[in-house]
Amino acid sequence: MNARKLTLWGITLRTAVSHTVTYFAVGLIAFTLFNYSARFADPALSSYMRQTNDPLVAIGPLFQPIRGVLFGLVFYLLRDTLFRQKKGWLIMWISLAVIGILSTFGPAPGSIEGLIYTNLPLNGQLPVLTEVLTQSFFLSVITYYWVNHPEMRWLNWVLGILFIIVLVFTALGLLAGQVSS
Repeated sequence: MNARKLTLWGITLRTAVSHTVTYFAVGLIAFTLFNYSARFADPALSSYMRQTNDPLVAIGPLFQPIRGVLFGLVFYLLRDTLFRQKKGWLIMWISLAVIGILSTFGPAPGSIEGLIYTNLPLNGQLPVLTEVLTQSFFLSVITYYWVNHPEMRWLNWVLGILFIIVLVFTALGLLAGQVSS
């Protein structure tokens, strides 16, 4: 599909930015839509999940570029399968969903292991599953498109600006929380 060279730097950087932006956007929507503050305070989840006002939860987006780089390194190793085929985004999404979400090695909410080995009720796991499947879908589509269309300068700018906004707003939110404490 694409004869140009797919570089480690190009794939990894685009994946880190795409992951951070989609993580924040989908997470913010899910936080509101699924009322995570109330859900995480529920006794069934409160011993398993940090509360939404916890400082580590607040700075979660600052760690996402690291996860994005890790995803990008794997995507680079699979670059011919993921970025040189018309349905590469679908292969990427199914891979993330099956390996990283449904079939985790630990009992994460929404995973097969989570359903078997935790006491979390199904209604506590479904919102998380919906969120991570949606985020991984957007990560796959945006990363695939961006890697295959590097000439789209506007996309570089839009995603770059959104990435910076996510990181700056997260840091400012943390500082504001520290000042008000």
